[in-house]
Amino acid sequence: MSSKLKATYGVLGALVVAGVAAWIYQLANGLGVTGMNNGVSWGLYITCFMFFVGLSAGGLIVASSASVFHIAEYKKVALPAVICSTVCICLAGMFVLIDMGGIQRVWRIVTGPNLTSPLLWDVCVITCYLIINIVYLVFMCSKKPGAADKVAIVSRFALPVAILVHSVTAWIFGLQMAKDWYSAIMAPIFVASAMDSGLALLLLALMGLNKSGLFKVENKLISSLAGLLAVCIAVDAFFIGCECLTMAYPGAKGAEALAVMAGGVTAPFFWVEVIGGLIIPFCLMVFAKNRANMKLVGLASVLVVVGVFCKRVWLLFTSFYEFNVAGAPGVISGSSAARGASGMDVWALLGTYAPTWVEIVVALGVVALGVLAFIVLSRKLLTGRRA
Repeated sequence: MSSKLKATYGVLGALVVAGVAAWIYQLANGLGVTGMNNGVSWGLYITCFMFFVGLSAGGLIVASSASVFHIAEYKKVALPAVICSTVCICLAGMFVLIDMGGIQRVWRIVTGPNLTSPLLWDVCVITCYLIINIVYLVFMCSKKPGAADKVAIVSRFALPVAILVHSVTAWIFGLQMAKDWYSAIMAPIFVASAMDSGLALLLLALMGLNKSGLFKVENKLISSLAGLLAVCIAVDAFFIGCECLTMAYPGAKGAEALAVMAGGVTAPFFWVEVIGGLIIPFCLMVFAKNRANMKLVGLASVLVVVGVFCKRVWLLFTSFYEFNVAGAPGVISGSSAARGASGMDVWALLGTYAPTWVEIVVALGVVALGVLAFIVLSRKLLTGRRA
């Protein structure tokens, strides 16, 4: 093992330990140590949950589509795509459990399920999704006769489940009539962003594996995937445009939310996503000459991933900014830690949120664990293979 790899393991391990310690502190003291409050009841954890579900779904859609539609070139990168997908869905599930606060009560999901709750639907579909990913990995790594046929069969289940897992996540928001998330195209928006962010992450992973010498991928194949990324970005931008047009139309219910999103407190995230996560990477990847430049492909991929994370931020928090109950004295914040993080009074007329050090350290620990898991799985499953 090289000294560089040892240093990487050391840094990631330290972040994981710090994250576990912060999580234990949160368990001991309750969710009051976070920046979440009565006005903004979902924060960094749910933002990361949405983000990693999308990254996971995008990776598996690429892998399963290659098998279902017999795209020979894309089959070569199916295994790293499934590894990315498996790691990301595990991280997404971890963020949900962390956000629950009292993880010891998770058994109530089984003993007292609410069948009308999209949250329960999401738990079920994520569980099925994780099982499919694990089965997929087992069959793809198997050298037994007939393993390829089993991979093809699993692919036919994996593709619709990958789309469904992000659709159900979208329905958690899209079916809430009391919030500005309420939208019939919320699921298509989520699936489109899953495609471009998941594909961008896969491209970054492939270039990283290529550079390390662990898994060789031809630049021609990466350029082809970059072309697909440009198409996915265009579809994502189209859905965002449709939603913004509907909200901006005179007399539309979402006009106030659009004002906050485009010119209010969440505007920086909105414009970073639109300009940095959609326009710039599309303009880069729409030209074949740029797609042949690995540095530009890497830059576009990073911009897409960052842009989709910003999209999760503005999508989540814009609807928390204004309360459904108007008028003084407002809504009590519900947490002294939240007041300290956001600077608001005990009574609030508008939603305010800022993550505390606990949330940031926990989130960094979870992400570090994911990176560590990807490195370990890649070294175990991809060594000696070539795209």
